[in-house]
Formats: sequence, C-alpha cells, structure tokens
Amino acid sequence: MPEALTPQVDLIVLAGGRGSRLGGAVKAAVDVAGRTLLSRVLDARTLARRVVVVGPASARVAAGPEAAGVLWALEDPPFGGPVAGIAAGLAALAAPSPATSAGAPADAPAEWLLVLACDLPWAADAAGTLVAALADQALADRAGRNTTGTDALDGLHLSDPDGHPQWLAGLYRASTLRDAAARLGPAANGASMRALLSGLRLVGVRDDSGSSRDVDTWQDVEWSTALLSGPSPVSTTPPRSDTP
Repeated sequence: MPEALTPQVDLIVLAGGRGSRLGGAVKAAVDVAGRTLLSRVLDARTLARRVVVVGPASARVAAGPEAAGVLWALEDPPFGGPVAGIAAGLAALAAPSPATSAGAPADAPAEWLLVLACDLPWAADAAGTLVAALADQALADRAGRNTTGTDALDGLHLSDPDGHPQWLAGLYRASTLRDAAARLGPAANGASMRALLSGLRLVGVRDDSGSSRDVDTWQDVEWSTALLSGPSPVSTTPPRSDTP
C-alpha cells in the first residue's frame, strides 16, 4: 500500500486474563504448535511503532525474544477485564519515555491503536487485515468514494461470518479510545467492551479467514495446534467447546 496511506499504529496486547477455562493456566504462556500464544500475538508488532503488553509478571517469560523493547503494564486491581487493561495500556503509552537517541524526543502516541487479545493464534493476520482495511478507507477518501470519510471513523474491528463483532481484534482511533476510557474512569474495572465502545463510529470487517478465532479451552488449543502444524485434514471450523 502507498506509504502515505499506511496508518501510524501502536499496539496493546491484553494478556491479563485468568484462563479459567484452561484450568487456571497462564493463557499467554499456553503452547500452540510450538510457540506461546503471547509470542504469536507479538508477531503483529511489525505493524506497530510501539507495543505495550498488559499482563502479570508471570506472562513475561511467555513473550520470548519478541519482547525486546516492549512496554509492560498491569491494570489496578489485576484481572479487571479487557477495558481496564486497555486503560492501563493507554496510560503506559502516554507516559513520558526516554529520548529515542541523544537529544531526540520520543515518539508521541500513534493516531491509531491496535487492540489484540493474547489468545489469538492468528493475531498477526488479523492485524494485517485491519491495517489494510483502514488504508483502503483512506484510498477511498482520496478517490472520493467514501460518503463519510476516514476522519469520521473511530475504528474498525473484525466480525465473524455470522456478524458477531470481535472487539479484541480491533483498530481504533487512539484519541477516541482515550476519551472513552476517561469517561468510564474507575468504572472501567469490570466494564464490558460494549460499554467502552458505545457511541463510537465503527466499521466491522468480515473475517472470512478466521484470523480472529481465539483459544479458550484445551480443545481449542488442540485444534489450533493441529491446524497450524498442517498440512492436515483438520477442519477449519473450530470445535464446539465442551464447557458451557
């Protein structure tokens, strides 16, 4: 895509879940096809200028060599849910940081913010789809094909083929997300993503490739591992969870 249309992006990875459906395992450290979930999600950092992982100290070893230069944060109190994690990530990105080189100021927060859950084995593909979709919106602006324009857009998120939104595979305007988190204030702890994003102008991007499929159970782990280890006759339709 033309460099001028490539959005400037920062990345928040949410790695603070309890993994209750995995028997309390540290979800970020779960191995899928020979790599931890967190290391797989961090493949998306090639699209971002700065990266912050929001999660406990127990998740850090799961990041592996991909963690070089990554910021770390944790919501207070811990296990406050994805909205509290996003608020903590936004605070980490906004905090003063050392100069990038002698006398050179550190980068300001990017205009756009990727938000990815740590349980997405195909997160890098999801991120690429979102960034490309935003660039397509900008290209349509330039060609006069958009009726509203990218300036009126607050974000994009993937949606599964049934139309269900995948909020934690999203690309949001950073300033709008900061305002939404500030509006919730302490109520961010335990808040739903729907509450955070209420009133925002969002576009759903159909995820036909399944890159927003997550891992919640050991059955999901087994299926994702088999698919990623292919070629194999594994169905591309994830199994139904045995856990209600």
